[in-house]
Amino acid sequence: MADETIYKKTIKYSDATDAKLQKLANAAGCTKREFFIRMVEYFYKTKKDPTDISDELLKTTLVKNHDTYIRFIRAQEEKILIPVKLEVDRMIQSQIKILDCFNTQILKANTDLQNNQQAQISKFSETDKLLQIIVGKLDAKESLKTKFLHILNYYIKIRDTFSFTTPTKEKEELAQAARQQVTKI
Repeated sequence: MADETIYKKTIKYSDATDAKLQKLANAAGCTKREFFIRMVEYFYKTKKDPTDISDELLKTTLVKNHDTYIRFIRAQEEKILIPVKLEVDRMIQSQIKILDCFNTQILKANTDLQNNQQAQISKFSETDKLLQIIVGKLDAKESLKTKFLHILNYYIKIRDTFSFTTPTKEKEELAQAARQQVTKI
């Protein structure tokens, strides 16, 4: 602090005020004189009125600052937040439309694919049945050929044993026997 010799003024006040001043100085950790000097500096710098206990100047300043902040927030809301929110909402709606279209097309493609696979399975099953029938008929045809060749060879073998003198009745019996064997096939 300043040098003790420059202090020339004295202030007179009551004992009750002295007790209050001493209490405040002790709480601040300084002497009454230092506390008084700080008090004067405080009121000088802040331009507060010491008789204004409710501190109207502070309230006015706070309200003014509060209004400034509110105006700033509203301006930012109008310039930034609302346009951003509108764009985000628009983007979300666009994404929903894209997803709906995508899902519709994918679901349709999947359904078509499943239907085509089922149709292919059905066709393959029918083709397999037809191939089995064809194989069975080819086996039957080969079996018929073999049996017919056996009958034909038997007929030729017996006929070769006939001569000019073989009666027609025996020739007729041989032909009839061959016909009967062919009908049994």
